Amino acid sequence: MHWTHVSKNRHSISWDASLYGHFREVLLHASARYAMGCARYVCMPDHIHLIWVGASSGSDQLKATRFLRRHLDVSWQKQAHDHVLRESERSRGAFVDTCQYLRENPVRAGLVARVEEWPYAGNMVPGFPDLDPWDSDQFWKCFLAYRTSQAD
Repeated sequence: MHWTHVSKNRHSISWDASLYGHFREVLLHASARYAMGCARYVCMPDHIHLIWVGASSGSDQLKATRFLRRHLDVSWQKQAHDHVLRESERSRGAFVDTCQYLRENPVRAGLVARVEEWPYAGNMVPGFPDLDPWDSDQFWKCFLAYRTSQAD
């Protein structure tokens, strides 16, 4: 599911190394607590995009989202926007295209010339701290290993 969290009144979020580190820590806790992987996240100046992927039948995106919003020191709009991926968006190619589209958001917004220059984006799988934030094949290998561990 693709989630967009917008700051209240679209106020600027002061992304820096400290806030971004805290965001990743909270994202990791939310992911581990609610058995989720995050296939792509992009922190923009006034919003965040996340694509959550459930790792077990007990995965809970709504609770993970609430946890994330509650533990980040950002004033959010009352409700996040969520988009359930349609059947046509669930094929591997379409899913990868959606992740790539989010990845390119900072370029489209004129914040950087190349996606690799934007420091506030990546992916997350609990238990895989060395996951390359731009390698989608590695994400899926790590996510499948995490998903298998959740079945135990």
